[in-house]
Amino acid sequence: MISKYSDRLLSMRWLAIILSLVVVFGMAAGAKNLLFNSDYRVFFSDEDPHLVAFNNLQDTYTKSDNVLFVIAPKDGVVFKQETMTVIEDITEKAWQTPHSTRVDSLANYQHTTSIEDDLSVANLFEEAGELTASDIESVKTVALGEPLLVHRLISEKADLTSINITLEFPKTLTNEAGEEVRADATILSADVGAYAKELKAYVLEKYPNHDVYLTGTVMMNNAFGEASIYDMSHLLPLAVLLILITVFLLLRSVSATIITFFVVIFSVLIAFGAAGWMHIELTSPVMSAPIIILTLAVADCVHMLSTWISEMRSGKDKVTAMKESIRVNFMPVFLTSLTTAIGFLSLNTSESPPFNDLGNISAIGVLAAFFLSIVLLPALAVILPVKVKQGKTKASSAMVSLANWVISKQKLLLIVMGGIGIFLIAMVPRNELNDVFVNYFDERIEFRTDTDFVVKNLTGIYFVDYSIDAKESGAIANPDVLANIETFTTWLETQPEVIHVNTVTDIFTRLNKNMHGDDESFNKLPDSRELAAQYLLLYEMSLPYGLDLNNQIDIDKKSTRITATLKTISTQQILDYNERVDAWMVANMPELRAPGVSPSVIFAHIGMSNIISMLSGTTIALVLISLILIVALKSLRYGLLSLIPNLVPAGMAFGIWAFISGEIGLGLSVVTAMTLGIVVDDTIHFLSKYLRARREKGLSAEDAVRYAFSTVGIALWVTSIALIAGFMVLSTSSFKLNADMGLLTSIVIALALIVDFLFLPPLLIKLDPWLNAEKKNSTEPKIEATAQTT
Repeated sequence: MISKYSDRLLSMRWLAIILSLVVVFGMAAGAKNLLFNSDYRVFFSDEDPHLVAFNNLQDTYTKSDNVLFVIAPKDGVVFKQETMTVIEDITEKAWQTPHSTRVDSLANYQHTTSIEDDLSVANLFEEAGELTASDIESVKTVALGEPLLVHRLISEKADLTSINITLEFPKTLTNEAGEEVRADATILSADVGAYAKELKAYVLEKYPNHDVYLTGTVMMNNAFGEASIYDMSHLLPLAVLLILITVFLLLRSVSATIITFFVVIFSVLIAFGAAGWMHIELTSPVMSAPIIILTLAVADCVHMLSTWISEMRSGKDKVTAMKESIRVNFMPVFLTSLTTAIGFLSLNTSESPPFNDLGNISAIGVLAAFFLSIVLLPALAVILPVKVKQGKTKASSAMVSLANWVISKQKLLLIVMGGIGIFLIAMVPRNELNDVFVNYFDERIEFRTDTDFVVKNLTGIYFVDYSIDAKESGAIANPDVLANIETFTTWLETQPEVIHVNTVTDIFTRLNKNMHGDDESFNKLPDSRELAAQYLLLYEMSLPYGLDLNNQIDIDKKSTRITATLKTISTQQILDYNERVDAWMVANMPELRAPGVSPSVIFAHIGMSNIISMLSGTTIALVLISLILIVALKSLRYGLLSLIPNLVPAGMAFGIWAFISGEIGLGLSVVTAMTLGIVVDDTIHFLSKYLRARREKGLSAEDAVRYAFSTVGIALWVTSIALIAGFMVLSTSSFKLNADMGLLTSIVIALALIVDFLFLPPLLIKLDPWLNAEKKNSTEPKIEATAQTT
C-alpha cells in the first residue's frame, strides 16, 4: 500500500505541492484571530479555588492591580524641596493614567491632626517649593513615624519614595459603532504601561537628579508581553538559522536544507493558524511552541532525506531513491509523530491553561510536520536539482566503528551506564518543588531589574490579603474585633517574610489620639464601638475624592482587608508562611479566620498542584505510547523493554537538574510528559531496525546491533543534534519557564541518544534469549511494519 502511495504521489508531484500549499495557507489564515493575553491570571483556570477567593476579595474592596512608581534621588535625600516637588508633580500627573482609580503618595497622604476640638484632615504637604527647612523636617518626622507609610511609600532611610497608582480595568468598552464589546485586558494594560513609561521619561528629562523604577502587577503583565516579543524577534530566527546550518553540515545538501526550511516553517504556520481558528490565546508559554515545532519537524525531514540521499549514494536516481525512503520511513515517522503528539496532548492534564494550549498547538504542529514530510517533502525532493556523490561516507564508517566498540565493551557499558543511571535517578529527590514568579523574567527585562531594586531598597511586590469578616453590619468598629485585628497585625509584623502590614487599626489608633488633643496616652484603639464608629464616619467625610477607605473597608462596615507585603520568596516559603498564619488564626481568632489570597499565593499553589496533575498526564501518555510500541513492534517483551530507554533519560535529566538548580517549578513540571513522546522517536527507529535484522535477515543479536547502527545511526545522530540545538536556543529565552524547559529538554534528548547508543544495544544482546522466546509465528511483523531509515 505504501509503495502504491509513493508511486502515485511522485507521479502527481505538482498536484501534491499545490494541495500542500492550499492546506498550509488555508490553515494559516486562522492566524488573524490570534490575540496575545499578558494578564498573569491566564496561568490559572477560572475554577481555581484560590483565584476564585482572590476575585471575591477584589469584588469586595478596591482592585489591587497597580503601577508602583519609585523615585530615587541620586543624593539619597527624599525630604528636600526638589524631590518633594517631583512627588507633587508626579502625583498630579499619575491621576491621568488610563483607568486609574486611586493615587497614593507622600504628597496626598491624608494626615490627621487635632485643632482644638476639631479633626483636621489634609495632605501631608503642599506647595513643596515654598516649604521651609522646618516645614520639611516636620513632614519627615510625621512620615517616618507613620506605620502606614514606612516600607510602603517611604523607605526607612528616607532615600526612596513611591507613588502607587491603583487601576481598575473595565470589562466592556464601547466601539466606534456604539456597541458594547469585551475589553482586551492586554491592550488596556499596555496603554497603562506606555503612559507609565512616558511619565518616567518625563521625570528623567525634567528632573535629571532622580532615577525612576517601575514595578507592580500591571508592569508584570506587560513584562510577559516583552519577554514574548524578545523571544520571537531574537530566538525564533536564531533557531531557524541554527537548525538549517546543522542540517546542511550533516546532510551536505543544499536542496535538502531548502526542503527542510519549507517543511518546518509551514508546520509552524499550520499549527498557529489552527490555534487561531480554535481561538486559543497566545501567552508566554505558548510562544515557545514555534521553536518546539520547527525543531521537531526537522526530525521527520532528516529521516526522510537521509534515507533519500543514502539511496542515491548507492546509485539510484532521485525518484527511485525517494520511493524507497517513503517505503522504509512512512510507518516509523508516523509512529514517532503519533507518540510525540500524544506526549504533548498529555499536557491537557496540566492545571495551568497556557500549558494546555502549548501542548495542543505543539501536537498540531507535529502532525502537520508528518503530513508535509510525506506529501510536500517527497514532491519537492524530486523536483529540485540535487548533487550526491556515490559511495560510503565517513559518517557511515564511524557508525560501524561505534557499533563494534559498543559490542566489544557491552558488559562494561551495562555496568557503567546502569550505575550512572541509578545514581542520577537516586538524585531526583534532591530537587525541591519551588518557584519564584518574579524571577520568571531575567535581567534583560526591565521589570525584573526594577523590581529587584525596589524589593531590596523599599518594599515588596508580593502581598497577601486577608478579609476579616465580623459577620455583622458596622461590626468593624467593635472594640473586640479591632483588638483581634491589632493582635493579628502585631504578630504578622514579627514574621521574617513580612516587610509591611497595611491595617485599618492604625487609622483607628491615630484618630483616637487626634480626638483627644493628640495626647500620646490615647495612642491606642478606642474602647467604645459607638466612639470608633463616629471617628470613622468623621474621618471618611473629610477624605477627598479617590482617597476613601474602600480599599480597606467594605461598604457595610462588616469586613476589612489586611494586606501583608512580603519579601521576594519562593513558592514553598509562601505556602509555609500561609500555613503558619492559618494555624495562628485557628489558635487565636478562629471566629475571624480568613484565608490568605493574592497572585503570589495562587502561583504557589498552581506550581504544586501542577506537578500532581502532570503525573496523571505522564502516566496516560506512557500507557498509550507503550501500547503503540507493543503493537508496532508486535512484541509484548520488546514493548516492555522500550520503557527503559523511554523513561530513564528523563529520570537521569532530573537527577542532573538537582546539581544544576535543584528547583522544579511550573515550567519544568511538564517536561517529563512533553519529552516522553520525543525520546520515543529514537527508540522506535533503533528497535525497529534491530528487529528487522533479527527477524527478516536472521542476523545474530550482535550483527543486528551493527545493522541498526549502520542504517539508522546517522539519522538518530543528526535529529538529536538538531533537536538539542533547537531546545538550547529556547534555553536562552528571557522567560524563565521557557528557558528552563528548553534546557532540561535538551538534557533529556542528549541522554536519550546516549542511552540508545550505549545502553540499549548491550541490553538487547544480554536479554536476547528472553526477548525472542515468544512464538515466532505470532511476533514476526511484515517488512513494511518495521522498515526503517536505510
